[in-house]
Amino acid sequence: MILCANPRAQYLAHRVEIDSVIESVLEEGRYIEGKFCALFEQEFASFIGATHALGVGSGTEAVHLALKACGIGLGDEVITVSHTAVATVSAIEQAGATPVLVDIEPETFTIDPQAFEKSITPKTKAVVVVHLYGQSANLHAILEISKKHKLRVIEDCAQAHGAKLGGKRLGSFGDMACFSFYPTKNLGALGDGGMVVTNDAELNKQARLLHEYGWKERYISDVRGWNTRLDELQAAVLRVKLRYLDQDNASRARLADRYRKGLAGSGVELPTVRPDATHVHHLFVIRTSRRDELQAHLKENGVHSLIHYPMPIHLQPAYLNRVQHGASMAKTEQAAKEILSLPLYPELAESDVDAVIGSIQNFFSAAPKKLASAGKTR
Repeated sequence: MILCANPRAQYLAHRVEIDSVIESVLEEGRYIEGKFCALFEQEFASFIGATHALGVGSGTEAVHLALKACGIGLGDEVITVSHTAVATVSAIEQAGATPVLVDIEPETFTIDPQAFEKSITPKTKAVVVVHLYGQSANLHAILEISKKHKLRVIEDCAQAHGAKLGGKRLGSFGDMACFSFYPTKNLGALGDGGMVVTNDAELNKQARLLHEYGWKERYISDVRGWNTRLDELQAAVLRVKLRYLDQDNASRARLADRYRKGLAGSGVELPTVRPDATHVHHLFVIRTSRRDELQAHLKENGVHSLIHYPMPIHLQPAYLNRVQHGASMAKTEQAAKEILSLPLYPELAESDVDAVIGSIQNFFSAAPKKLASAGKTR
């Protein structure tokens, strides 16, 4: 089976260094809020081009913490997309705010700036901009609209570690930015983990206060906070992997380019790269109106594929009625029927990429000629 993602392969690629730092943490004897986390925060902030970084328990908690640090809560509306991991919307609701879900640009699967602006009300206090699949949303437009309406901009960079727009790293544009270190991410831990990044000293101060019980002094809570921390073992492992992130992203780009060349004219719609953006290819997502048939065919031929994401959040039972009345979600709903994520990770063999390409080509050449490309239907 050709796996869609393989975190174990990355561990094996850096096994000696990772095993060594794990031993160092165990020998150190401090497993929470120690030197490894502090060092990783400094190194990650420098990598992103930001002033401050704070390690937390997960990417979901990063978004939650960023919202609370910005003073967002009950009675406030936060705009984001329905085409994202449910964690984005879950975090908004954990903060006590109301998520308002809007449609996407079909070419990039990221937030449609026009849909965003149309959904702004007097209650809107922030937008969570999801940089999906490894590349930037239309940040320039989102930042301009947000400035006009005095909204906080929180970047969800869970799938965009190392990506750039205009030569500048994602995560350094908004008021705050949030990263996930789930094992399958471009920068993945050996468990859960996350990071909140900002250039604003006051927002960083507030986030640090909230992330550990509201303590300024140990055991004394100045405000009502909670517990979300990145542990020393994960921080130590992530420090090792951060040194290889650009190299690993380059490997992803090389494999993505191989897919593009091999699948050109095959009957699927290939991913679009935004002008002036550096795509880090967290996922390689194709589109076809025959998605379900193709996925079944790939499985029969030993290829594991996934759908990111099969049901828009606004259609899920837990999150109904999060769209403004009359707002269209047609592009989001169409995408959910047609997208398919192919295997892609830095250690993936070129021969495996070629096998996936061959399986897709065989599917379309052997099947009756139908309207295969989703792009022809829009």
